[in-house]
Amino acid sequence: MPQLGETVNEGTVTKWFKQVGQSIQRGEPLFEVSTDKVDTEIPAPLDGVVTAIYVQEGETVVVGTKLATIGDADAATSAPRSEATSPAKPQASAPTTPKAAARALDDTAPLSPVVRRLLAEHGLEAAQVAATGPNGRLTRDDVLAFVSAQVDAPAISPSASLSPVVRRLLDESNVDPSILIGTGPDGRVTRHDVEVAIAARPAKVGLRGDEIVPFTKIRRLTAEHMVRSKATSAHTLMVREVDYERVEDVRRQHGAAFKEREGFGLSYLAFNAVATLSALRDYPHLNASVNNDELIVHHDLNLGIAVELEGEGLIVPVIRNADEHNLRTMAQAIRQLADRARTKKLTIDDTATGTFTISNPGPFATLLTGSIINQPQVAILSTDGVSRKPVVVETNGEESIAIHSVGLLALTFDHRAVDGAYAARFLWRVDEILNSRDWAAEV
Repeated sequence: MPQLGETVNEGTVTKWFKQVGQSIQRGEPLFEVSTDKVDTEIPAPLDGVVTAIYVQEGETVVVGTKLATIGDADAATSAPRSEATSPAKPQASAPTTPKAAARALDDTAPLSPVVRRLLAEHGLEAAQVAATGPNGRLTRDDVLAFVSAQVDAPAISPSASLSPVVRRLLDESNVDPSILIGTGPDGRVTRHDVEVAIAARPAKVGLRGDEIVPFTKIRRLTAEHMVRSKATSAHTLMVREVDYERVEDVRRQHGAAFKEREGFGLSYLAFNAVATLSALRDYPHLNASVNNDELIVHHDLNLGIAVELEGEGLIVPVIRNADEHNLRTMAQAIRQLADRARTKKLTIDDTATGTFTISNPGPFATLLTGSIINQPQVAILSTDGVSRKPVVVETNGEESIAIHSVGLLALTFDHRAVDGAYAARFLWRVDEILNSRDWAAEV
């Protein structure tokens, strides 16, 4: 189990992307690990073949535990679960038939790649299956017959051992474990068994009444974090209307070329982020945290960007030393961070040490959002929707009506840390930067 962060000592293996006998290339996802803070995919450290897996899906182990072995194809074998905590030489489970016992003691009866794959797919060890091939060799038909006999067995009891991951899937999908037939070792229900049952359910059409949707893990963690934040900070909301017409001019003139070069559009978020970071240098007490009766002002500007995980919840990855970015590199950093969050490529460290957060519901044309502070920070800025509106403009001392791009910046701040006047001046400074900086030079 890799080191997942300075404060994380254990992790749960939630999914293996490769099984025993399958080849893998360095950098290709090997397994997925879950902690209380983030779910992430761990890549293979080298090329080779997965020759052993010691920790099964759903098991939680401490950092440093041996999870799998990548080696030569000829060495592929399945390993007992006990090796998760003791990497001693694998000991085969007791053979179930005389033939299996004879073959288990006969190292001269090699396993074919097909047999090895079938054993791995069904979580079996060679010694469990009776061999009927020449010279006590285990055949494909032997494995399939054994699996078929398991499938025909009575359904398992709800009290059978279930891994944490399987329990979570059962709870989230409202599946009764007593109706499932486990295909894992000793008839244990696996994650695959639950997923197959979910996929086989008929589509719900025209339902009435109530439906109970259990919180996912990330939903529960988000709920706990939000409630704790509201109970901790003296939340105060302040809003400023901003004229984005100068920003919009840059997007109109350079947006197409930027998208062709970078592969994604130039959004308002990058402008807001750069302007916010610049303003925080002038108003550093908003880049801080509260500790008992003191304010800890952070000189590093580590910007958190709230990212939605397709309706499952929120995560806030962090751009460290974010004030070193200009407009173009900030847009790149935000895009890369969001992509990594949604593809579970973040590490624990990617979500740590944030000092100020931006929430960006603007793409959904929101009007005004009072976000909850991301503890232990003292402020969070919501960048809401920008739309075309009539505004009063002054030209050569004369006022006239024009159509500009206008939006709201909503700052939620902890009134324990700063007062309203300080927060108001900060928003004024963000507005001033948005309307005075030479953005075109940074595209």
